[in-house]
Amino acid sequence: MLATFVGTVLLLLFVFPSIPLGAESLDVQQSYTFGQAMALMEQYGEDGRQLYAWISLTLDTLFPIIYVTFFVGVIYRFRPVEPLRYLVFLPIIAGFIDLGENIQVVTMLLQYPQISDSQVQLASLFTSTKHILGVIYQAYAVLCLVWAGIKFLVKKKA
Repeated sequence: MLATFVGTVLLLLFVFPSIPLGAESLDVQQSYTFGQAMALMEQYGEDGRQLYAWISLTLDTLFPIIYVTFFVGVIYRFRPVEPLRYLVFLPIIAGFIDLGENIQVVTMLLQYPQISDSQVQLASLFTSTKHILGVIYQAYAVLCLVWAGIKFLVKKKA
């Protein structure tokens, strides 16, 4: 779990922010409209769109594998009660949605400017769903860690 935690932090704090796209990536938006997506893609420019597509197919495909592995490990290892083990599927589902988002974004980047409103709506839905699930499983993982810490301290005092 330590390796996947370090990988997640390195990608989030150092690698992704240092990529010169010329504007924020679509991935970090909570949601976006057709106009917003087109404006961002215009800001990226041709080189930025090609770089973004390459990053989405490589690093941003590796990223869900790393963070899903980390959160599944935390949730499974530190779950407060056995029936909650099924909540490990939340980050797994979010990871698949993230990969689906990557496919949508790459498709739009490669098809720019011939992008349809429905295509942007679908990509934005993937992005929004990924973020909503992320808040849920990340909050639950923190609760699992807090629960495990409390349990550890109680056992230590006993």
